[in-house]
Amino acid sequence: MSRNEKFVMIDGNSIANRAFYALPLLSNASGTYTNAVYGFTNMLMKILEDEKPTHILVAFDAGKVVFRHQDFKEYKGTRQKTPSELSEQFPLIKEVLDALSIQRFELEGYEADDIIGTLSKEAEKAEIPTLIVTGDKDMLQLVSEHVRVALTRKGISETEVYDIKAVDEKYGLTPAQIIDLKGLMGDSSDNIPGIPGVGEKTALKLLHQFGSVEKVLENADQISGQKLKEKVEQNKEQALLSKQLATIHRDTPVNIQLQDLEYQGINPEKVTPVFKQLEFHSLLDRIGGGTEQKTERTDIAFEIVSNDNLSRFEDKLTSPMALYIEVDGENYHGAPVVGMALANDRDTFYVPFDVACDWEVFRQWLADESQEKWVHDGKRSMVALRWQGLSLKGITFDTFIASYLINPSESRHLLHEITRRSTDMLIPSDEEVYGKGAKRQMPGQDLLAEHISRKAKAIHASFSGLNKELETFHLNELFEKLELPLAEILGEMEVDGFKLDQERLKQMGSELQQKLEQLTAEIYELAGTEFNINSPKQLGVILFEKLGLPPLKKTKTGYSTNADVLERLAGMHEVIPKILQFRQLGKLQSTYIEGLMKVVHEETGKVHTIFNQALTATGRLSSTEPNLQNIPIRMEEGRRIRQAFIPSEDNMYILSADYSQIELRVLAHISEDPRLIEAFRQDMDIHTSTAMEVFGVAEDDVTSLMRRQAKAVNFGIIYGISDYGLSQNLNIPRKEAGVFIEKYFSIYEGVKKYMEEIVQKAKKDGYVTTLMHRRRYLPEINSRNFNQRSFAERTAMNTPIQGTAADIIKLAMVNVARRLKAERMSSRMLLQVHDELVFEVVADELEAMKTLVREEMESAIELNVPLKVDMSYGPTWYDAK
Repeated sequence: MSRNEKFVMIDGNSIANRAFYALPLLSNASGTYTNAVYGFTNMLMKILEDEKPTHILVAFDAGKVVFRHQDFKEYKGTRQKTPSELSEQFPLIKEVLDALSIQRFELEGYEADDIIGTLSKEAEKAEIPTLIVTGDKDMLQLVSEHVRVALTRKGISETEVYDIKAVDEKYGLTPAQIIDLKGLMGDSSDNIPGIPGVGEKTALKLLHQFGSVEKVLENADQISGQKLKEKVEQNKEQALLSKQLATIHRDTPVNIQLQDLEYQGINPEKVTPVFKQLEFHSLLDRIGGGTEQKTERTDIAFEIVSNDNLSRFEDKLTSPMALYIEVDGENYHGAPVVGMALANDRDTFYVPFDVACDWEVFRQWLADESQEKWVHDGKRSMVALRWQGLSLKGITFDTFIASYLINPSESRHLLHEITRRSTDMLIPSDEEVYGKGAKRQMPGQDLLAEHISRKAKAIHASFSGLNKELETFHLNELFEKLELPLAEILGEMEVDGFKLDQERLKQMGSELQQKLEQLTAEIYELAGTEFNINSPKQLGVILFEKLGLPPLKKTKTGYSTNADVLERLAGMHEVIPKILQFRQLGKLQSTYIEGLMKVVHEETGKVHTIFNQALTATGRLSSTEPNLQNIPIRMEEGRRIRQAFIPSEDNMYILSADYSQIELRVLAHISEDPRLIEAFRQDMDIHTSTAMEVFGVAEDDVTSLMRRQAKAVNFGIIYGISDYGLSQNLNIPRKEAGVFIEKYFSIYEGVKKYMEEIVQKAKKDGYVTTLMHRRRYLPEINSRNFNQRSFAERTAMNTPIQGTAADIIKLAMVNVARRLKAERMSSRMLLQVHDELVFEVVADELEAMKTLVREEMESAIELNVPLKVDMSYGPTWYDAK
């Protein structure tokens, strides 16, 4: 190495820990926790960009036992066990480092500090400019003429760089005296005792007077203050031991040389797959990753139908036939249908939409339920055609849904990708043909006809392979009797829509605006000045400079004023609760009042949501444009938004039917736990029952706090919650949370047995299933990567429960819809929200509907505990809850 080089060393464990606690528990689509990985990687990228190192190393601790334990067995003894949510991410951090071609090193019996200390000593000798990045102040002892230390501040978003001068300005000490500082004051995080009662202020005073631990001890009789003098006299050996423990070992037997740590820069081809897997989209943009290769296109022969040659194609409308309908727009409600193509063994032909509308024989074929059609995303096709006055019936196969059932962990089921997996046919993606984003545009008629025809042929080609996979994995019944009929039902619900009382919504908006204006005035009065409450920067100045509140967190642009910070400050000043309320009401106003008004269809006066049927790995439905499953109901102003959702006619009610604790009932059935089963059979409140068992009290003695804690444990168990996760949910110490979980499993032994056995079964089979045989594959269940394996184990526990609950309400929807049709009811199903179904019911059918819905929902599947439905109705959705 020459003097023109720059060496950077990173304390891997320290930065990972800080990243984990600085960021919320982020996860990617597969559920893998990524907050520590993301924070670590983001900081690493910033270091690479800002420092431009020529040599770099990330050092990690190798294990819990190090040489310091020989001198002091209790070293780091007070540290809590690393949360599994964090420990699972270390292998991924190392995977990122490998992809970035950054050297990493750990050494058994030593800590990362000792590796960095040894190599920084070598760098100092060679006079190489070196930067150490850490969150540990102990590292300041390594500062020298050529070595600087960057300490993370307030998480990992900022660092404070120390050279010799900065250490002196901060502490009035030399870097070497940092060891003496720790010797005197100790370090609770490492369980270094120091001298009891001596904090940083006292320790600095002693060092400024005497210079070192040894000199302090030699001159104990000169220390002012009798109590302090006695403490020093009584703890001489402990002070010397503490200094020894705080001293970084700088002669560690590392087997790497500085020249081995050369950094060659980022290779996007190597890094992109890792960042894609972790879903680090912003980081992908920084490295220029994510570009896709053009697809070689399989040539096909096709014809174009026109008004002049219709009769020639009428005999080609056979059954079954692959049909692809191209809709121009993500939101397909009212979006233009561009055209459609059909394919069978012999023919492939394209039908422009205007021709399709005029071709009566074709329109009849589309609407004929006896004419089998194979499609891709049939719900989208049915809805788009319905808006154009055309009916689509007779769908017997859907490549979109089939792909979802076969590959439930895939985040998208695009036809060109399905075709690539299941056939030897290659078709281009829509982006390749239409362009992306602002550059998207429809191509000329010939290219458009070719692309859509190729899609129809791809559906036909994919049928055999996909159908065989459905049979092999015993998914045919789920596909044919649940998901396919459900797609048609969801399509009808989308087109029917949910009527919105726009005047009521506007009135709510006005009322909210008045409350916001009143809150604004109150906030200004309490703050003593006017400012932009929505500006974090201005708000930070008011709270932390003008009002003198303690700043808990800083960002690049100033003080953090996020919800977490404000909630922690809530009891310190009466302005804080008003700011929190201002934000909540402001979000209701912009996202839900104004947001809903924007999506009301001008002709129908309704909102027409999109139900995503093939998105979640568990089988649950979701809702978008707008998301009607996420209307806030925790605060009264949010609940009242449901008052604007009304029946489409005056002589109707809104009826809500909600499964009671369905996931816990499924858990009772699957685990066969006798206590859970008995509680449900006796129709007890399950959270009260659990509280009685866990706390050992009678039903009348269960407090609201006990029930809340029992509820958190009940639902947490379903998701494989750890003591750390439960402690965060309940705001209690991890140790106490751990006791709760242990107590739960000692009582509900059947649940514990189920959790253990399902993980073992998943390791053997590679997947888990719901009661209706929906599969979820867990390829990482036997991985040597701790992170991946742990996530797979949690998923193995949860999927049979959550997935079965999702299947049950879907089956109930199919059965209810079938009954409504068979009994020629005018009432309609409008919405599914998690475990709730919402209907608009004709007044004359109300009692019959209550009976019908309850019967079908409670008999959807037979469990060894009863399914229970809570039902209510009223003139609005709000009144039906």
